[in-house]
Amino acid sequence: MTGYTPPKVWVWDSESGGAFAKINRPIAGTTHDKALPVGKHPFQLYSSATPNGVKVTVLLEELLAAGHEGAEYDAWLIRINDGDQFGSGFVAVNPNSKIPAMMDRSGETPVRVFESGAILLHLAEKFGAFIPQGAGRVECLNWLFWQMGSAPYLGGGFGHFYAYAPEKWQYPIDRFAMETKRQLDVLDRELAGKRYFAGEEYSIADIAIWAWYGQLVLGRQYQAAEFLDVASYKHVMRWAEEIDARPAVQRGRMVNRSFGEPAMQLHERHDAGDFDTQTQDKVGGKG
Repeated sequence: MTGYTPPKVWVWDSESGGAFAKINRPIAGTTHDKALPVGKHPFQLYSSATPNGVKVTVLLEELLAAGHEGAEYDAWLIRINDGDQFGSGFVAVNPNSKIPAMMDRSGETPVRVFESGAILLHLAEKFGAFIPQGAGRVECLNWLFWQMGSAPYLGGGFGHFYAYAPEKWQYPIDRFAMETKRQLDVLDRELAGKRYFAGEEYSIADIAIWAWYGQLVLGRQYQAAEFLDVASYKHVMRWAEEIDARPAVQRGRMVNRSFGEPAMQLHERHDAGDFDTQTQDKVGGKG
């Protein structure tokens, strides 16, 4: 890798390359006017099936599977590669222009909720589910906030330079591979002594961590399973496979997915029956 001398004042190079060069920019705000659709259910989710989006759809499906009928939701696909997240309606819900974003319309006044961890916590507390009480709650939040702080090193760090950068540069790949493996070791050591991250109770901490690290060790992210030797993290693998087998998790993975195998794509979700058909207007979605 050739040396780089930073300029005195950094200037945005819109032609910097990379998989997401067209949608990354150093300013916030809208690029176009576009209202968001609103469905019939209490929760309106605007998202895509990235790991952060999967966190929320898995929790919503888990809540419904547990009998919380008030958790019914409409899930609208935000095509981030097309810049949907910069539309005026989306920015009004999340000024940071990142998925997922949600409007809670279950009360008299609609409430916006953005940042995946905030959405998980909001829903868990609202329904009193998938969050332990007492000391277990503190442990759950420990790991929820660990995930929120750690995953950028996996996604924006390792994933970007290993899978998406316009060239392969050894230094950033080595740097972030080392950190990713350190994080996997943290998780593996923790799970050596307990079933889930908050103890014996499956919680939003597991959902948040699984969406990133569970799917990583299951070989679904960055095609890096062999490179990172994920099979060596046996406790993480056991935990990831157990969660992956849950029917609600399998449904949650499908929602707002517009890539991969067609049978796993449910572009929009407006009713539980959307999972029961493989016709194009349902599995292919309306987006």
